[in-house]
Amino acid sequence: MAKKQKYYVVWEGNNPGVYDSWTECQLQIKGYPNARYKAFNSKEEALDAFRGSAADHIGQKSPGKPKTKPDNLEEARQEIIWDSISVDAACSGNPGVMEYQGVDTRNKTQIFHKKFSLGTNNIGEFLAIVHALALLKQQGKKTPVYTDSRTAMGWVKRKKANTQLVRNAKTKLIYELIQRAEAWLKNNAYDNPILKWDTERWGEIPADFGRK
Repeated sequence: MAKKQKYYVVWEGNNPGVYDSWTECQLQIKGYPNARYKAFNSKEEALDAFRGSAADHIGQKSPGKPKTKPDNLEEARQEIIWDSISVDAACSGNPGVMEYQGVDTRNKTQIFHKKFSLGTNNIGEFLAIVHALALLKQQGKKTPVYTDSRTAMGWVKRKKANTQLVRNAKTKLIYELIQRAEAWLKNNAYDNPILKWDTERWGEIPADFGRK
């Protein structure tokens, strides 16, 4: 069955307007505080909605239908930008043995993987995002990066890992890597969107270690 065309209205975003792909819509709302947007089933409906107020459309839902639940998983996953890298981290304890990886979102092929004797999950998520950004910059690609960690996204945005991990001989290596990642963020510009993976609607992020 052919995928049904969706049209996306962005009332408040980087460039308000009507877009015919979720990819373009995401680029307009990425990093924009309190962005207001919604999908419609026809271009005419979307154009009419754009001429009106976001308040007339956002927050409305059909009776008995949960607001955040998609009709089905397949429909929801049509929103995913498959040409992307997904990252995730896992930690045995807090702190404990920590590892992170980056994979191809489409086929889960592992692109990079690192493991450390001591760290935290948030640190791993942060380092994974920066690792992906640095790799993509080296390759000259503007590929998006997916993460399921809002904390790590905030750290990357502020270019500072706000970790409370104790500093001692055992954490010396991980702190050196954190400082290196922070320095990279401060000294490098990048165009790669860092996007939040919607676990509730799409299932586990492809980079998940499967240890929950």
